[in-house]
Amino acid sequence: MKGLLKNNYYAARSNVKMFSAVMLLLGIAAAVLDNDVQSIIIGYMISAMAGFSVVAVSGLRKENTSKWCRYKLTAPVRRIDIVKSYFLSQLIWLLVGMLFAAVGVSVSILLHGFPFDRNTDIFMIFVVGIGLSLFMGAIFFPLFYLGGEERSELCTIVSLLGSIGVVMGASSLMNRLFGPHMTTFQLVMAGIVILACAMLAFLLSFPLTVSIFRRKEF
Repeated sequence: MKGLLKNNYYAARSNVKMFSAVMLLLGIAAAVLDNDVQSIIIGYMISAMAGFSVVAVSGLRKENTSKWCRYKLTAPVRRIDIVKSYFLSQLIWLLVGMLFAAVGVSVSILLHGFPFDRNTDIFMIFVVGIGLSLFMGAIFFPLFYLGGEERSELCTIVSLLGSIGVVMGASSLMNRLFGPHMTTFQLVMAGIVILACAMLAFLLSFPLTVSIFRRKEF
């Protein structure tokens, strides 16, 4: 498993370095700018969490181009381990994105003060970012093996748009259930429900992806 995780890291390393540099520059700009701080920080935090997840799955396209995805099957590893390494890598890069988001919002608060109306706003931004990442992974990996590795870019776009639609739909449903003026407790509960659904979708996607991959012939 450790070797598979290293392989996934090397596959995504070049894109991760570039994206990290961009996010570092954007983080500095977001922390320094004092115009519309709230919108800037929201955009930065969500971009960091969702963006690293997109970069993580981009490495699969490189494996398909180099045919490494086929050579890997000849190694003494099981297909379930290969899929497991992708899901674990997705979680690791999500944590990296969360770290970037946390540092960015912390520096902004130190420089400009707390820019949000409620104390729960930062929590809900993390809910959206984490939800986007987990739902995207849950949609992407089955599509990747079902639609074919050569369609990885299309799968990435579909999964990203799908995750946005799911998170927006869940948020709209929570607003209908609790009303537009939710209390702090209701906001926290809504966020926990969205996170639980995202994690459940991510976990259920794993056996589905394994099942599809086991039936796939190269």
